[in-house]
Amino acid sequence: MDLNLLRVLDALLQENSVTRAAERLGTSPAAVSRTLARLRRTVGDPLLVRAGQGLVPTPRAVELREEVAALLRGCDSVLRPGAGFDAVHLQRTFTVQATDLLLVGLAGSLTERIHAQAPQVDVVFLPEALEGGPGLRQGWVDVELGVLGHLDPEIRTRQLTRIPLVGIARSGHPLFDGPIDARRFAAADHIGISRLGKRLGPIDTALAELGLRRRTAVVVPSHTTAMMLARDTDLVALSLADWLPGTIAAMGLRTFPVPLGLEPLDFGMAWHPRNSADPGHRWFREHLAAAVLAPAGPLPR
Repeated sequence: MDLNLLRVLDALLQENSVTRAAERLGTSPAAVSRTLARLRRTVGDPLLVRAGQGLVPTPRAVELREEVAALLRGCDSVLRPGAGFDAVHLQRTFTVQATDLLLVGLAGSLTERIHAQAPQVDVVFLPEALEGGPGLRQGWVDVELGVLGHLDPEIRTRQLTRIPLVGIARSGHPLFDGPIDARRFAAADHIGISRLGKRLGPIDTALAELGLRRRTAVVVPSHTTAMMLARDTDLVALSLADWLPGTIAAMGLRTFPVPLGLEPLDFGMAWHPRNSADPGHRWFREHLAAAVLAPAGPLPR
């Protein structure tokens, strides 16, 4: 049944008057009268009958009065924007896809942030295995975090920060014995980081423009593996500037500027528009963004 029919029926049953029902609905008595005739045919009952100068409900109309009102309240509840959001009652699991280097720096901070407000919220972190795929569209991933690319056209994004790349090597590496220019940087043996085993990237392009070439002696699939390998060898890896400084120092590593004038990396997050207006998802995105921008910042209360 047309929902507008129920609204007219509710007004008629509450007012017992075509004129007052029209005033309540903001329409004309003639329009309400035509709808009443349609309702009578649909229900198979007169609903309202003449009694002197007014109308009185039939027994069937009396039976319908509360039922119709309840139906409309239910419809209004479904169609009304979400009520005030209270994270403390949220029971949900969010899935985040991100590189391991980002996760090491923000997973602890994010967990503390969300559990301070929503102790029943869980987070599943996924590797970038679904990168460039339909994870967001299919709902396998709630938020993709990192350097965004190859996204479906409808995907929503938010840029979070720009972070320069830095080189990383063990503290006693011979590279630190003098100024690190492009030639000395290229002469070192390097660790490539690629899930797909790629050996060449923007570093190699920038070196080639200077007539230089580096040797990528080993390729590993994760940043954390590269850091551990750099700790135990004379190989050089790449990392993010000012990210995990305590961990880097504790591992006996040092960072240095990459002498190639590279542009910083743009980090952002992406999600499917089905979740844009969802209050729980929006709340989680805000905490995820805060964990990226200030991983060691104060916890919101």
